[in-house]
Amino acid sequence: MTRRKLTTEEVDLWHKVVEHTEKLNPGSHSAPPALPLPKPKPMKHPQPKLDRFDIGSMAKPKPAKHELKPSPARQLAQAPLKMDEKSFRRMKRGKLKPEGKLDLHGMRVDGAHPALTRFILSAQASGKRLVLVVTGKGKDRDEPGPMPIPRGVLRHHVPQWLALPPLAQAVLQVTPAHVTHGGEGAYYVYLRRSR
Repeated sequence: MTRRKLTTEEVDLWHKVVEHTEKLNPGSHSAPPALPLPKPKPMKHPQPKLDRFDIGSMAKPKPAKHELKPSPARQLAQAPLKMDEKSFRRMKRGKLKPEGKLDLHGMRVDGAHPALTRFILSAQASGKRLVLVVTGKGKDRDEPGPMPIPRGVLRHHVPQWLALPPLAQAVLQVTPAHVTHGGEGAYYVYLRRSR
């Protein structure tokens, strides 16, 4: 509990009480206690001029993250647009209906590549323009090792296969599918017209 300071009225009242009372030991105190002196006002010292400081200005920069391989969606987003922009926007929003679908779920790389090649070349030969290739999102590895393994092996390989011969001359544009058609686990493949 902190003590409060006495006001001047309280001190004056105390001195009046002291004057009208009898002392138990006369002569021990000849005069009443003096009023407490007021606190001295603090002197203003000139503040030293400090340089401007911004929070974090002295912090070391964070080390750059090592991204060994960008995600397929980021790679495809950086690819130049080769088809009609209006059709591309409609395709990205899921407004265009795919004319064919290839589901690669559960397939291994050695079986998926020939199946993709057959499907794309036969779809182009039959005059189809937009097809859907479903790869799946992939599953997490049970035991992560020292080497990073990308999630979804087929999801990473399919855009590469579509950019290489013999599929490169058949494919005009590749983009991740809309959520209604599989989202990150599927690709829209817009084919060139066969001549």
